[in-house]
This record gives sequence, C-alpha cells and structure tokens, in this order.
Amino acid sequence: MVKRIGSVYRKSKFKVQQTIRERGKIPLSKYFQTFTRGDKVGLKIQGNVVKGRFHPRFHGLTGTVTGTMKGICYEVIIRDGGKDKMLYVHPIHLLKEQNRIKIN
Repeated sequence: MVKRIGSVYRKSKFKVQQTIRERGKIPLSKYFQTFTRGDKVGLKIQGNVVKGRFHPRFHGLTGTVTGTMKGICYEVIIRDGGKDKMLYVHPIHLLKEQNRIKIN
C-alpha cells in the first residue's frame, strides 16, 4: 500500500484564499450571525479562520440548517452524491441565502 501524501487541505489553496478586497478584519456581525431551523445557507470557507471548517469538497454547496448546535457551530445538512450528509460548521463559513451571490 502506498502512503497518502498531504493533508485534507492539500491542493485547495485557491478555494481557501480570499480576493484582495475581502482580506483584512472580519466583521463581528458575520462572526456572530444567527440562523434558525430550515434556513438555506451557502458554504464558503473563510480562509483566515480555521475553527469550524468543513472539508473543501463541500465548498460552494447549499445546505439547510437543522437548528441543532454543537458549541457555537451549526448543524447543516447537505446533499452530496445522492446522500444527505451532516456537517458542523462555524457561522463565519456560512452565507444566508439572500446574501449568496457568487461563490468561487
């Protein structure tokens, strides 16, 4: 068996990095945003926050908040490959449906 080289975030540099206008201080309103059960959210990795990150393969997908929380992270159900998958995501990596315009 060949040993796998690299980590989960290998080859995901361009998904994680921000554009020049997005860099800098994160607004506290984005950090402390709240969601209710049934809200549609977009998953977008915020590159400068490691806490509550999800696997990069789910970047750009849309999910539904179930309302349950684990600490300060929300439980989000997404559809991936014909299956429902559950992720625990920090609110900084979530975008509300009306605010979602384009995810790289």
